[in-house]
Amino acid sequence: MNDYVIRVLASPSDVSPQAWNALLAAEAEPSPFMRHEYLSALHESGSASPASGWTPQFVTLWRGKRLEAACPFYIKDHSYGEYVFDWAWANAYEQHGLTYYPKAVVAVPFTPVPGTRLLARDAQSRTLLVQALVALCKQEELSSLHLLFGADADIAACTEAGLMLRNTVQFHWTNAAPTPGGETAYSDFDAFLASLAHDKRKKIRQERRKVADAGVSFRWSRGADISAADWDFFYRCYERTYREHGNPPYLTRDFFQRMADIMPEAWLLFIAERNGKPMAASLIALSTQEDEGLVAYGRYWGALERVDCLHFEACYYQPLAWCIAHGAKRFEGGAQGEHKMARALMPVKTTSAHWLAHPAFSDAVERFLEREGAGIENYMDHLGERSPFRT
Repeated sequence: MNDYVIRVLASPSDVSPQAWNALLAAEAEPSPFMRHEYLSALHESGSASPASGWTPQFVTLWRGKRLEAACPFYIKDHSYGEYVFDWAWANAYEQHGLTYYPKAVVAVPFTPVPGTRLLARDAQSRTLLVQALVALCKQEELSSLHLLFGADADIAACTEAGLMLRNTVQFHWTNAAPTPGGETAYSDFDAFLASLAHDKRKKIRQERRKVADAGVSFRWSRGADISAADWDFFYRCYERTYREHGNPPYLTRDFFQRMADIMPEAWLLFIAERNGKPMAASLIALSTQEDEGLVAYGRYWGALERVDCLHFEACYYQPLAWCIAHGAKRFEGGAQGEHKMARALMPVKTTSAHWLAHPAFSDAVERFLEREGAGIENYMDHLGERSPFRT
């Protein structure tokens, strides 16, 4: 490693967008949420900042003037906005008179979407980056390091470095209709429904009918066609939904303005209307890698009026119909939500990697993860027996 240099940066703006995005483009599992523009917008909008508990120290690996590897690295004094829950670990530390916070997280803030977290030119650079992360945690006397929702290459590098693995379950829809000659994309929404068991098909039609009978219709806009008024309306819905649950929204209006200005191609907006007035909105993210198949990501929603089954229509059925019509290969429904299986979003294991500085707690967590992992396997088997598709 003599010819490599580690540099810790206070902001994504301290590294070239072109160099960062070039590393991302070469990865097997890129996502729009790891783009330099997205990460920069989180910080510049004040959404992810020291004030909100996300202190950035982006870690980069250089050989000469060439960026070899990089990742978003945060020092945190809480566990909000992560979606891999370690509150019990923090409580155990506190009960033993130890401090769990601050800790380190390699993640995209507020974004539980699987994909590359360790950008690297090759496996060696990725391994060196993980080693640098652990060394930085030791140097800063942080309790732990957590890499969340990593890609296979990330997890392999973390395993090699001795980190512990933890699985969680998400639910994703795949645009693949089983046919006698193999699988092909669904021709339309009715063809998708035809692939489901009778009771699931009937339930979806009933739910959609309730929304239509309530006089609700939908329109969608993509990219630069999303108007400023629609962005404003979306944020009004998004903010209201968070506040109804007693919390301020994670993301500021300025963040979404930056998305509209610098990453418009990554967004698809559905607006629900009744009597000619907008009353709910659902915002979907889209993959932006031109050489990859189109992937959609369920992200944010909100409503100003209550209509039975409106959430299902706005967040699942409208996006799925759009995905089928536009040839998207996958729709990722986001964190948690076993009810998504009834809408043909199937269980997928996601993986995170963890390192704890305290030897005794590390051993205890390792034993816990073994038990939890066995439970996840049983849960996946149980879900597999409840397929919504026709047999």
